Amino acid sequence: MPVYQYEAMDNSGTEIKDNIEAESEAEAQQLIREKGFFVTKINEQSKKRKKKAEKKAVTGPKKKKAFSLGKVKSKDLCAFTRQLSTLQDAGLPVLRSLKILEGQCKPGPLKNSLMGTVEDIESGSTLSEAMAKQPKAFDELYVNMVRAGEAGGALELILQRLADFKERAQSLKRKVQGAMIYPVVVVMVATLIVGFIMVYIIPKFKAIFEGFGTELPKITEVLISTSDFVAAYWFLGPVLPIAFVLMIRIIKKNKTGEYIVDMIMLKIPVLGKIIQKSTTARIMRTLGTLIASGVPILEAITIARDTSGNAVFKRAFDNIYAAIREGESIAVPLKEARIVDDLVVNMVDVGEETGALDNMMYKVADVYDEEVAVLVDAMIKLLEPLLVVVLGLVVGFIVIALFMPLIKLLNDLS
Repeated sequence: MPVYQYEAMDNSGTEIKDNIEAESEAEAQQLIREKGFFVTKINEQSKKRKKKAEKKAVTGPKKKKAFSLGKVKSKDLCAFTRQLSTLQDAGLPVLRSLKILEGQCKPGPLKNSLMGTVEDIESGSTLSEAMAKQPKAFDELYVNMVRAGEAGGALELILQRLADFKERAQSLKRKVQGAMIYPVVVVMVATLIVGFIMVYIIPKFKAIFEGFGTELPKITEVLISTSDFVAAYWFLGPVLPIAFVLMIRIIKKNKTGEYIVDMIMLKIPVLGKIIQKSTTARIMRTLGTLIASGVPILEAITIARDTSGNAVFKRAFDNIYAAIREGESIAVPLKEARIVDDLVVNMVDVGEETGALDNMMYKVADVYDEEVAVLVDAMIKLLEPLLVVVLGLVVGFIVIALFMPLIKLLNDLS
């Protein structure tokens, strides 16, 4: 027998909610009236459940997210931003664009983030609000620029700027990584070869020398002692670099430790210049993009500081933020911080005076990106002969240390 859920009022006006069994809705109402109640609402429970099932069928089952670890790769985010920019420029709605790009994505962090973004937008959130809930894919810079685009009604333009920004950053990163492949491979191969000589070749010569019972030169004794140490503690080869990296990370957990490590990195010849100029270029491009997008200057300074990745620059931008709040321009506290060259300060000063601060920052970023590329090339060209000299010295030391006792034995025999 069907069960009806009803709402009714008694003679005193009190609201009643209850269930009743009846063959039909008319019979249910009759039974309720016989109780002395006035029916205000009545529904069959089975029909209610049926409506829910139909609604679920229309909306479709909730998609399951694939298991994934880590953040979205910058290469994937760069491609997504450019595609979303193109779809928006073509006039497609945001939700439709996101669903198209989600369907094209392979299972992974980006697809999961897009699925969450689509669900939040369908629930009534704006694009920036939905993206803010997906920190694995969209950082603070990304979210704030999208929010500025929504507020100004120029989302497609903002996405184009974001895509340009991401592509430039990705291009510079690829250049640096590509340039470092050669020296890294050479060092690894050389280390393996020298390790093989120390562990397997030198002990055989040691046995030969001991068989003759002759006194060994000091250089040969040093080589044999080194060989014995490498053979006994070979596992320190991979352990020490890993331990060093972990130690640096532990030190950088503390604010003071992080500042000291980053300060030392900036003082290293050539490498320090590369870090300083690449960080300056990233900050200037970030600031220029945010200011051009209409983000307030103080908020832009905060975001740029967080994207710097260097504690020395972060501390300097904290002071710049405080100075701007008190009414100063950007150029004055930037000069006092002494973290950038005079060229940057002068360009920023001119930009503030002419009202073209974003364009000046773009130009600074372009100049420094080029300088970073030149410095990286120079460092690689410097490393190549340096590696040859070091390897030559190591091989020469081994050869001389092995042949000196042999020459002495031949002289004694003759």
